[in-house]
Amino acid sequence: MNAKVLEIENLTVSFDGFKALNQLNFSLDEGELRVIIGPNGAGKTTFLDVITGKVQPTVGQVRFKGKNLRSLSEDQISRSGIGRKFQTPRVYLKLTPRENLEISCSRSKNVFAALFQPIPAAERRTVAGLLETIDLTAKADLPAELLSHGEKQRLEIGMLVAQAPDLLLVDEPVAGLTDEETEAVGDLLLALAESHSIVVIEHDMEFVRQIARQVTVLHQGTVLCEGSMSEVQTDPRVIEVYLGHQEEE
Repeated sequence: MNAKVLEIENLTVSFDGFKALNQLNFSLDEGELRVIIGPNGAGKTTFLDVITGKVQPTVGQVRFKGKNLRSLSEDQISRSGIGRKFQTPRVYLKLTPRENLEISCSRSKNVFAALFQPIPAAERRTVAGLLETIDLTAKADLPAELLSHGEKQRLEIGMLVAQAPDLLLVDEPVAGLTDEETEAVGDLLLALAESHSIVVIEHDMEFVRQIARQVTVLHQGTVLCEGSMSEVQTDPRVIEVYLGHQEEE
């Protein structure tokens, strides 16, 4: 039986009486890739906010590798090994992909130190490997502002991996991407899943089908069902509250 990297028990988050999350229970095995889907307002963003410490639960707890995160700050949670990628890429546009990755690898996390001090050989090798992984070697020394949206998404995922987290939280990584870019991001996440635990939140069902091993469906702040993509697709509850609505649009 795999160890649990993430365990969430009876999680409730209330905002002025509205329950964004309602007695939610969830667990993730070490080395697992899980996709979370659900209609707007299902609680997906709040779910990530609680894990990363941005929002404190009203009731319940989040345990990462057995440790309760409730008393930790966002920075402490990040340093403990949880990395989050937001929907909009957050990269240094005036710097190159190589420089973005060097900053992310730098233990000091100081932009000026990372840019103007000699880069240790081990970090240079790490950056070269990451550039290959995210398929940006050919554009490693161009300003990041010249990259396509999909390339920026892959760069930010690479920056996240450079910080060596045990758990990657990835929020809607293919929003606004072309089909080709979407497939490239999917291939990247599948490759990273060989060595990381990953939670992906996504609306694009074709992308979910590409990468999903296990799917969790959220609805009204709680888990509606879990299973393989084929199981989820044929669940009458899911068809009613989520997939069915998409087909009508």
